[in-house]
Amino acid sequence: MGLWRIAALLAPLAGAKGLLLAVSGGPDSTALLIMTALWAAGGSRPPVEVATIDHGLRQEARAEAEAVGEHARRRGLKHHIIAWRGPKPSSRIQELAREARYRLLAERARKIGADHIVTAHHVDDQSETVLFRLLRGSGLSGLKGMAALTERFGVFLARPLLGLSKAELVAYCAAHGETFVEDPANADPRFARTRMRRLAAALAQEGLGASEIARLSRRAARMEEAVASATRAAAERLNSGRSNGVYDAKTLFGEPAEVALRLIAGEIARVGGSEPRRIRLERIEALGAALEKSIAGGEAFAATLAGASLQLTPKGVLSIKKAPPRRRKSFNV
Repeated sequence: MGLWRIAALLAPLAGAKGLLLAVSGGPDSTALLIMTALWAAGGSRPPVEVATIDHGLRQEARAEAEAVGEHARRRGLKHHIIAWRGPKPSSRIQELAREARYRLLAERARKIGADHIVTAHHVDDQSETVLFRLLRGSGLSGLKGMAALTERFGVFLARPLLGLSKAELVAYCAAHGETFVEDPANADPRFARTRMRRLAAALAQEGLGASEIARLSRRAARMEEAVASATRAAAERLNSGRSNGVYDAKTLFGEPAEVALRLIAGEIARVGGSEPRRIRLERIEALGAALEKSIAGGEAFAATLAGASLQLTPKGVLSIKKAPPRRRKSFNV
């Protein structure tokens, strides 16, 4: 992989105040370290530092983190080892470790004046993410997969290598004579990610490989952008001249079904203080079906969901307000 291609991959990061590379010592992040070090040395670039999280889950983790530090220093980059302290959970360990990892990285990024955390997620990771979300009933927004740039814990999270495969990154490390480690958890069938990798391998044999799933995620992203734009336009029309959270239900459900459901979900999340992605799509769909049935029959309807109270009058006025204190009963589907 030539410097011109590396420059193209990392070009979106040129305007950052500073970069903190998340490097575990595996082949993906080791390749990211090499690429970014070469790129940073090639001209006027933002400051780059490296961080490794020691989750305290394996005895070898500290030595692996120290090896990353030696590699970073050889490349002229400052390295930080950050420990995940405190008791560790007995369940959902990978999910909670990932959350802790991003939180700790964000804290260190802010401390050193970096506004971007950079990870080595690649096209195979994207494929696993899409499959994982598909199996859990995700909607269109989930099937678009990981974005190249998002915001988390007050800093940007950049994934510049989403267009590369794991095989390319392993080959890149080999071409530069760099060794790397493999986390044994990656082969542990107790973890969902491991099972996704096995499923992805089986699907690839049938012609649905990482590149095909990545293509699906790109198409889903385009469609998601269009639907999100239509939803914003509908929100402006429906809220014009009305109290916030109050709708003419017939007009609301006169919008395309996906737009109407998104408007309801967005309002529930806003007044209830939840993240939209935390509200299960099946619940929103069931709620939408119940509302449509009540509208058609001219009936009153009431429900609570995710901290929001919904009230539909027989005349078709729908209000979505914050649920009263201590009334935590959720809408049952």
